Amino acid sequence: MPTLLVKNADLIVTMDGQDRELKNAAIFCRDGFVEQIGSQAELPQEADEVLDLRDHIVLPGLINTHHHFYQTLTRALPAAQDANLFNWLTTLYPIWARMTPEDIFTSTQTAMAELALSGCTTASDHLYLFPNGSKLDDEIAAAAEIGMRLHASRGSMSLGQSQGGLPPDSVVDTEENILKDSERLIQRYHDSSAGSKLQIVLAPCSPFSVTGELMRESAALARKYGVHLHTHLAETEDEDDFCLAKFGHKPVAYMKEVNWIGDDVWFAHSVWVNEDEMDLYAHHGCGVAHCPSSNMRLASGIAPVMNMLARGVKLGLGVDGSASNDGSHMLNEARQALLLARLNSGIKGASRSAPDAPPLMTARQALSIATRGGASVLGRKDIGSLEVGKCADFFAINLRQLEYAGAIADPLATILFCQPMKADWTVVGGQVIVREGELTTLDVNKQIEKHNQATKRLLQN
Repeated sequence: MPTLLVKNADLIVTMDGQDRELKNAAIFCRDGFVEQIGSQAELPQEADEVLDLRDHIVLPGLINTHHHFYQTLTRALPAAQDANLFNWLTTLYPIWARMTPEDIFTSTQTAMAELALSGCTTASDHLYLFPNGSKLDDEIAAAAEIGMRLHASRGSMSLGQSQGGLPPDSVVDTEENILKDSERLIQRYHDSSAGSKLQIVLAPCSPFSVTGELMRESAALARKYGVHLHTHLAETEDEDDFCLAKFGHKPVAYMKEVNWIGDDVWFAHSVWVNEDEMDLYAHHGCGVAHCPSSNMRLASGIAPVMNMLARGVKLGLGVDGSASNDGSHMLNEARQALLLARLNSGIKGASRSAPDAPPLMTARQALSIATRGGASVLGRKDIGSLEVGKCADFFAINLRQLEYAGAIADPLATILFCQPMKADWTVVGGQVIVREGELTTLDVNKQIEKHNQATKRLLQN
């Protein structure tokens, strides 16, 4: 069984139950799992591969709980730069309808390369339209070459404009086809074992693009096989209005109506939720993927994350689609979460130590959300922290860089308060995916050319 030794790390941030931060420490891994962690002197001194990470900080791999890989093909388009969510979608739907299976493959690899270079080791992607013969299989094949863990969401849209939905009829599918393909994917690919690199999620896109019947049937199918459920929810005020007019309920109440409340469910965004709805999430174990950059980019609002945390809601981070962010930098997303949560935390003329001062999100909280928080949202007990028995998933950053000069007192806070950098090392299951800042599983220069050619073709049609 292959072994890996990380030695001489300046700081190892475990994110374990005791929140241990180990100085001058080491990690010994065997067959993709952490076998020992602690003092350098107490661990083995040899392994099949040894990484000397002197001057580095080592953290658990970041976990991205919401993304749309394919949207890397349509970043920063002028027609969609200043639109809110609904207008942004209606602008881009016709372009996305031109995508091919090769486009899905290419965009997946671009997005995952970006994520790996930002310290991400596990990503959940939400692919909800399948034009021109595209399948979720195209994404799965592309991800396997990159080497990261993937939660591949079989998304869907069945409620076209002719039925009162938002998407054009050209990008929706029949409910029969959606459910049949969902079951096929679960049976073929889903792996629930410890250390799994691939799990399937059922993910009807949103209340404004699918029917209530599809929501109910998807929930029943997911629970038959023990897979998780995911959808967009309460992202904008427009969605409130749509759900009230179409279903007679606000979004969260509608989820309860269609059997989408439970600890096997997580929602993207949840910007427009009230205290009762957050309590419902907490009571039933529903998770939330917080996407701060996307919510700012589309002017959707500020999710009440500190309120959610105070109530015990499971909270993870998502970079969201690369056409609404417009990047896939997970460490930067943690920084955005930190800063955005502080935006409404000031008290005019009062001290931060005042009894009624709202709590500020800390750097450690933000990184906890991005690691063990994401693991909890995805229902994973084998990732999210560095401790014995868990996956050997981690990333490391060299602190001896110009951007960190003068920030030596608290290395962990440094990587968020200072400009977030690319990872120098990213390791997934003991396999080095990023080595000294370079991706090992993809020729990035060739990928850029291939990706840009695909984008040109989509925009020329």
